[in-house]
Amino acid sequence: MIIRCWGARGSIPVSGEKYLRYGGNTTCLEIRNNRDDILLVDAGSGIREAGNESLASGRHDFILLLTHAHWDHIMGFPFFKPLYLHQANIDVWGCAFAQDSIREMLARVMSAPYFPINYDAIHANVTYADICKEIYELGGMTITPVALNHPNQGNGYQFSENGKHFVFLTDNELGFRHEGSLSYENYVAFCQNADLLIHDAEYRNEEYSKRIGWGHSTIEQAVKLALDAGVKQLGLFHHNQDRFDTAVDDMVADCRQIIAEKKSPLQCFAVYQGMELSL
Repeated sequence: MIIRCWGARGSIPVSGEKYLRYGGNTTCLEIRNNRDDILLVDAGSGIREAGNESLASGRHDFILLLTHAHWDHIMGFPFFKPLYLHQANIDVWGCAFAQDSIREMLARVMSAPYFPINYDAIHANVTYADICKEIYELGGMTITPVALNHPNQGNGYQFSENGKHFVFLTDNELGFRHEGSLSYENYVAFCQNADLLIHDAEYRNEEYSKRIGWGHSTIEQAVKLALDAGVKQLGLFHHNQDRFDTAVDDMVADCRQIIAEKKSPLQCFAVYQGMELSL
């Protein structure tokens, strides 16, 4: 399993010299299974570059798996170039949650007065699976959803292949209980012994007190979950739009200090745009 990050930023894209190391695009991951299928997770602004790269290598078949419908996770959809090619095939998976359907939710992103090109301009063969499945199968990879603790609901996922397990929990607030979410103990069980956990870690403790209920976790909460679940690697994700590279570095250093004090072998890093991980 190969995991590539095309966007790790939260809320809104950013640019400038202070964001060069971790990048400015919002959420989009690319996962390749042993069959070399292309699975894209979320359609934040990072999906534009993911699509360009895939087309340059002659790939036209994609699966798009959505966690939820907040703007920063779907804003790149109209800029995904394969949508406008007749030879492209795109399967969109996920739960509609607060929307009537995934198709209608994405079509609204391309509607007036918010976007000049109508959804009808899409030429690709796009299919939608609005069913909230208990398990998705993609080749030899098993994809298991879990309810996110986030306003308006959403799904995180565990990706398992050849005995390796990757858990992706973006936009997951561990310090507050939202409608449709699970208990902390459920998240520990879901992440148990994962080889890699990428988790929302937008805030520091002192920031979180003014943002309780906004749907995001602190670095301390993310580290505690990783330690309690016995995961091997923790990737901090959903970097705040005002968090410069140096500040993200400081957060990583603080997380590693917590881990060292616990005498744990857990590895911790901040996910960055362009990062590639293999399991």
